[in-house]
Amino acid sequence: VQLQASGGGLVQAGDSLRLSCAASARTLSNYIMGWFRQAPGKEREFVARISKIGSTIYSGPVKGRFTISTDNAKSTVHLQMNSLKPEDTAVYYCAAEAASVFGSSRASDYDYWGQGTLVTVSS
Repeated sequence: VQLQASGGGLVQAGDSLRLSCAASARTLSNYIMGWFRQAPGKEREFVARISKIGSTIYSGPVKGRFTISTDNAKSTVHLQMNSLKPEDTAVYYCAAEAASVFGSSRASDYDYWGQGTLVTVSS
């Protein structure tokens, strides 16, 4: 499956941004969909995922501020990011995993990756 991420940009601290990831798959219900991010000089880190049955998991730094959701009719996964902080600055990647039901927080478990979209949060 091919993934195309979009929606990144330059915002100020406290602003909101919505990322989207369009998948070439007919339906997302066969995949765990996840968002990861990578800041300059740092390793890629897990942000959020949504399971095949719609349950969601968030990393500690974003819990309560970010929301992951899917639009199965459009085969698109979104990441709504509120109350953005400068430390959220990173390239954000969407990813898909086919094998498990509830998914993983390890990047190595994901089979497909989008190209990344840059989010820059100024203070």
